[in-house]
Amino acid sequence: MKQITATGQSVDEAVESALAQLNTTKDRTEIVIIDEGKKGIFGIFGSKPAVVKVTLKPDPVEETAAFLQKTVDSMGVTATIEISRNGKNVTFNLSGEKLAILIGKRGQTLNSLQYLTQLVMNRYSNQYLNVMIDAENYRGRREETLTQLAERLAAKAVRTRQDVPLEPMPSYERKVIHTALINNKKVKTFSSGTDPNRHIVISPNR
Repeated sequence: MKQITATGQSVDEAVESALAQLNTTKDRTEIVIIDEGKKGIFGIFGSKPAVVKVTLKPDPVEETAAFLQKTVDSMGVTATIEISRNGKNVTFNLSGEKLAILIGKRGQTLNSLQYLTQLVMNRYSNQYLNVMIDAENYRGRREETLTQLAERLAAKAVRTRQDVPLEPMPSYERKVIHTALINNKKVKTFSSGTDPNRHIVISPNR
């Protein structure tokens, strides 16, 4: 965490000096006024400079990327992290070898890693940011699998006239199921249970 103490003829000047030295903007810092200073007679005699302490706030994306890299390394996997951001959505794309270890069965390890990373991100950020972690385009392949599963189980619900519950899924996977069947007039979908056991139920329209 970078921190600097700066002086100036006024508090504003001291702050500007500190921001210039840190090469940052005011919104990315925390400012503490140590001494407001004193102008003195005719602005010269008996004057006292203003003193401020300016601390650079940690960048939430950079801090989260560092946490993710450290976690991946501790799992014995060599991976490169590429970061992309779109508004409040931040995606960490992992590339390298042995990524199957990070993905796990049906993406369970990847989902757990994403959950932890989400917590870290929002500990550092003053606004909610949504985190997605992908590896070898697993998310895209998983979405295709879930869409096919949704269509198959919807047909089963219509055929048997019975509700069909799916396995527990994270919220974004449940959204894939909902979206896949939103135009299917023969069934409706709803979520049931509480996390981490919250799951989708496909129900035939009666």
